[in-house]
Amino acid sequence: MTGLTHLTMAAALDGLAKKEFTAVELTEAHVKAVETIRPLNAFITETPEQALAMAKASDARRAKGEAGPMEGLPIAVKDLFCTKGVLTTAASHILDGFKPEYESTVTSNLWRDGAVMLGKVNLDEFAMGSANITSHHGNVISPWSPGEVGNWSRQIVPGGSSGGSAAAVAARAALGATGTDTGGSIRQPAAFTGIVGIKPTYGRCSRWGVVAFASSLDQAGPMTRTVEDAAIMLRSMCGFDPKDSTSVDMAVPDFRAALTGDIRGLKVGIPKEYRVEGMPAEIAAIWDQGIEWLKQAGAEPVEISLPHSKYALATYYIVAPAEASSNLARYDGLRYGLRVEGASLKDMYENTRGAGFGKEVRRRILIGTYVLSAGYYDAYYNKARQVRTRIKWDFDEAFKTCDVILTPTAPSTAFAIGEKMDDPIQMYLNDVFTVPASLAGLPGMSVPAGVGSDGLPLGLQLLGRPFDEETVLRVGQVIEKAAAVTATPPFMA
Repeated sequence: MTGLTHLTMAAALDGLAKKEFTAVELTEAHVKAVETIRPLNAFITETPEQALAMAKASDARRAKGEAGPMEGLPIAVKDLFCTKGVLTTAASHILDGFKPEYESTVTSNLWRDGAVMLGKVNLDEFAMGSANITSHHGNVISPWSPGEVGNWSRQIVPGGSSGGSAAAVAARAALGATGTDTGGSIRQPAAFTGIVGIKPTYGRCSRWGVVAFASSLDQAGPMTRTVEDAAIMLRSMCGFDPKDSTSVDMAVPDFRAALTGDIRGLKVGIPKEYRVEGMPAEIAAIWDQGIEWLKQAGAEPVEISLPHSKYALATYYIVAPAEASSNLARYDGLRYGLRVEGASLKDMYENTRGAGFGKEVRRRILIGTYVLSAGYYDAYYNKARQVRTRIKWDFDEAFKTCDVILTPTAPSTAFAIGEKMDDPIQMYLNDVFTVPASLAGLPGMSVPAGVGSDGLPLGLQLLGRPFDEETVLRVGQVIEKAAAVTATPPFMA
């Protein structure tokens, strides 16, 4: 059946409930779509047989009146989530052949609620990157790239690290996808591909079974085509998990019920420090437009100050590599994945890690090892931790005068593969608007707001108080409706 891959999750659930199509038919359409978008290199592992088996089981549950909140919805899974018996690579050579004997909590929750797995999608190696160009399995191409499929005149990046997730959802090969966000890895690719991506509060989603990058920052979240779909999927992903010591034991709200459309009286914080010198005119214009949309809906913009945000990027690139260098010490060729033999045990370690890690991962391990080393720990790591606390305090103070904060998601539209590759600082600047909320552990969402002069998507970011995803989603849907973006990628399944 054609057209099934263009449905939203909400519409697909409605169609399944009305028996207009079955989960098997919906999944078959998406399996075919996954094959169609192969030129984008969005998937590392396709699981069509497993998807159809899950869809068949879903139809059986629905027939018995046991349908879950995501019953029969085909989704893609970022290849950072461990999935039992299915290859899990983190897009790294060092995890070659790794098939976990267990399932991550987040994906377990999704399967419990009836979702169907189409496969594992590509990402930057160990989620380190802003363009999905550091994967051992090759670059992901954005479906927004101009020109003929496979013969693009300009290959656009989908953003990173959740670039495969973003490309699959934007190209209509999956109704939604899981992502992870350490410094903006859900929000930035969502903005670059014209979809919705939300990073919930740190602790909302269990990190158990998710390959770790920076443990105090990593957080899972959904990537979908509408705010309503994000609310549906987020509810299934969240929940307390005793296996994760950072998981928060509190009730998960019905996020979909929060989408009332009424934001009258809400105060929207506009951080004055984010209007940085050199900001492209169209980024400033879409931000101003977003403020105007919320004013028209009855919200009140208020100026706020986040004075320590200017240190956020530097702080992030000390804290995250430090944690990464510790987390990635476990990959030594002994337990799982790649092993490159040597004359001694030490040689084997060196050979395995030298061959297994890519350039960007090695760079971050070196930075992390340096800032944690004796003599530099206090000067760099401890200082960064102190600045991180000040950044959090800035947000605490700001939320005394506003209910939600509005900023651009990224400082530009998506760039082409090859641009910025020689300058890691320029690449890191992609996360300038998203990193502060990651350091503070706050919920943040990117919503499509328009297209730039180059025809590529622009997103606006909303940040909320801890565990107040409901307000973020409610305001996000108001922006979504006001923007009414109709542009679609030139290449879709």
